[in-house]
Amino acid sequence: MSHVLTLNAGSSSLKFGLFTTDQTPVAVATGLIDAIGGATSFRLEDAEGTVLSAGDMSTRDGATHASALSAALTELLALFPNSDIRAVGDRVVHGGQHHAEPVVLDEAGIAGLEALTPFAPLHQPHNLAGIRAAQSAFGQAVQIACFDTAFHRNHPFVNDTFAIPRRFYDKGVRRYGFHGLSYDYISGEMARIAPHLHAGRVVVAHLGNGASMCGMLSGRSMASTMGFSALDGLPMGTRSGQLDPGVMLYLLDQEGLSTSEVSDLLYKQSGLLGLSELSNDMRMLLTSDDAKAREAVEYFVFRIRRELGGLAAALQGLDALVFTGGIGENAREIRARVCAGMAWLGIELDEARNMANDTLISSDFSRTRVMVVPTNEELVIARAAVHLMNRV
Repeated sequence: MSHVLTLNAGSSSLKFGLFTTDQTPVAVATGLIDAIGGATSFRLEDAEGTVLSAGDMSTRDGATHASALSAALTELLALFPNSDIRAVGDRVVHGGQHHAEPVVLDEAGIAGLEALTPFAPLHQPHNLAGIRAAQSAFGQAVQIACFDTAFHRNHPFVNDTFAIPRRFYDKGVRRYGFHGLSYDYISGEMARIAPHLHAGRVVVAHLGNGASMCGMLSGRSMASTMGFSALDGLPMGTRSGQLDPGVMLYLLDQEGLSTSEVSDLLYKQSGLLGLSELSNDMRMLLTSDDAKAREAVEYFVFRIRRELGGLAAALQGLDALVFTGGIGENAREIRARVCAGMAWLGIELDEARNMANDTLISSDFSRTRVMVVPTNEELVIARAAVHLMNRV
């Protein structure tokens, strides 16, 4: 049987999957390498959720994305030696202003994506490393890029621009938005399980080590909390989120930091980690008695609530709020705190449903529905890979 391999490199994780090449792909196995650069762990499951392989990778040189990717491919091929990889679908964070759909990659296309590295320095190199590794391992397979920015490329102009000289907009300095593969999946799931809500005004909160929110109208992105880079909007595990540009000028002019030092500070030392001075892991922060950990969580919740109000205004109302991502799907306390006091937006949470992690966690009397919908970026990538593979 022929297969599609999916590679999804995040800022601190690597998700991968082996799928059939059916018109509707079916997962054969999915894996996750988590906390890359720290206490790295490995987990591989079959389609039924049975663990095929798991363990601590810290002693297996799993501290970098490159070694994590090598370990993932080795483990996957050892367990499925007869797999026939016909196509590889790669998540690519930045597609620039011209990529609104997945594409088949050639060397010119890869070079074009490399040129976008300054737009997403934390992610793009890992995405490109995955593409190169897949080329080396599966030379005959079709390489397909699926872009996190593509879902947002039809934003209205007012949600796409900055109030700086127009020439920079024409050069590509604009609000791109990210986490598009996740939002694409959630949009499709809402159309399937709640078509009446999908047709309306929905805010999706993708909350994880990387975090953003998206306002959708009839399943299409109208506004995103992320902008030119994956730094904007909500505070994240190690990224700052929204920041006055004057802070960067101060860091450069008064603190004497170089541009590379500012980049490292904003991408790797800020967010929950910077505020708490403890961890970028929400699970650890929620169980900590440290006052700084508590304040980091409070700021995270505050920013989500603030952005929710703004996105509701952009959509001229709100019919549903959907939580997804690692924190959104699992952190019941965060969901409860985001929704507390939001009756003015028509939100009334059902405590029992929230604690049970039900799909619908709002009360029967809530004017705005609140839902928990697990995302599946790998399936979105697999579908695109199968579609384009059959057209080559």
